[in-house]
Amino acid sequence: MEKTDWKRIGWLTAATLVLGAIIGACAGLLTLLLYGVEYVMLGFIESEFIPGAFTVPAVRRIASVTLGLGVAGVIWYLLRTKTEKVPSVKKAVNGGRMPFWQTIVHVVLQIFIVGSGASIGREVAPRELGAMLAQRFCDIFHIGGGEGDAHGVLDRRMVVAVAAGAGLGGVYNAPLAGMFFAVEILLVDVTLEKVAFGLGMSATAAFVATAIKGEHMFYDIGAMQMNSTPSLMLFALLCGTACGVVGALFRKGSQWAESHKPTGRSLMWQMPLAGLVTGLVSIVVPQVMGNGRAAAQLGFSTFIPETADTSGAAQSAASAAASPWTFLAGSDGAPGSDGAPGSVVNAGTPLELNRLWMLLGVLALTFVAKAFVTLMTIRSGASGGVLQPGIALGSTLGTMLGLLWLFVFPVDSVTACALIGAAALLSASQQAPLMAMCLVMELTEAPIEFFVPVGMAVAASAFVSSGLLHRLG
Repeated sequence: MEKTDWKRIGWLTAATLVLGAIIGACAGLLTLLLYGVEYVMLGFIESEFIPGAFTVPAVRRIASVTLGLGVAGVIWYLLRTKTEKVPSVKKAVNGGRMPFWQTIVHVVLQIFIVGSGASIGREVAPRELGAMLAQRFCDIFHIGGGEGDAHGVLDRRMVVAVAAGAGLGGVYNAPLAGMFFAVEILLVDVTLEKVAFGLGMSATAAFVATAIKGEHMFYDIGAMQMNSTPSLMLFALLCGTACGVVGALFRKGSQWAESHKPTGRSLMWQMPLAGLVTGLVSIVVPQVMGNGRAAAQLGFSTFIPETADTSGAAQSAASAAASPWTFLAGSDGAPGSDGAPGSVVNAGTPLELNRLWMLLGVLALTFVAKAFVTLMTIRSGASGGVLQPGIALGSTLGTMLGLLWLFVFPVDSVTACALIGAAALLSASQQAPLMAMCLVMELTEAPIEFFVPVGMAVAASAFVSSGLLHRLG
């Protein structure tokens, strides 16, 4: 009979509770730091009521993102050329050592540029911090430190990966996504122990982080129907296929941008230049600024009132007032002549062709602008993620397809189509269908029955994108 390894059980428990709590506290503090930077640089704090910098004067938007990327460019140049480099999370999982203070500066800079308005995700920062803290935890417990200790090396790899996932789960209050990020992307090894360990630490991190930063709605999908439909399953299959192609191309584009980052002094002028371009684009498309919350919400908030009687979807006055469409229209959210909340989307009852083209035009411009400025920001030398930009692209693409779908199947809501598109494109761009599905469902707090159409879309997207990526090489 095999002897119980109480030491291993002890450090697994300590990692789940103690390390998870520390990572959760850091995730909560990073979120508060983001809010602080937004308030100082842009004069607003993102929330479910103001999802983006819509109310910020254009001059301040330009100045903020240019200054933010300019300052970060100088510091990153010094950090990358004069000190020990910070490896990626994947390299850290495979044994790369994450230096202590360099990692902290690297993490803070990522939050700083997102708060300043740079178009890039902030989810890499808590993952890197979690991985660095996990390495120190392993040092304390002597996990995988000795030569010839193959089992210890595997344990150390597991702890670092799970801690990185806990950082994601903590910052977004998404424990399922955090666990799947660890086992599906970093470890590529789904076992009962890893799933249980990852879910336990991510849940602990999410609980502690929420206690610090508060529990807030990240995406408002109040304009969505409450029940799935057979036609929505068909849409999920078609939308998933389209998102698979687009997501694969976005993945290739982000990989190209990452591999062509400047390494020398040019970093100090390319990053502020990217900031200036982002600021200028934001004059026309303010929702491109930040990690993608505003652009994604544009899709989720698209509401066509004439489908309400058949789909059961309804948009409250509060949701309409906080909609990016309302901010873009300069509306105060007051009811219109038809009694609906004052948004450019529901300004009239029928979905007329001229209004349809207007909606499609704004969404298409948002999609192209968001993809362009995100890839440009990465190419300029900035560090960060593409999870939230991927959700933004998927939401806007799903909404465009959904608006056309309504002409054939008015029983479905556009918001449901946006939800499906967000998960499907994220699945394709990350090559992680389980993580993508759970992250979008957790961020939107969607009804559990929508796991079915979202799962169908994610499966189609993963299948199409993997084949296309294989062909592209």
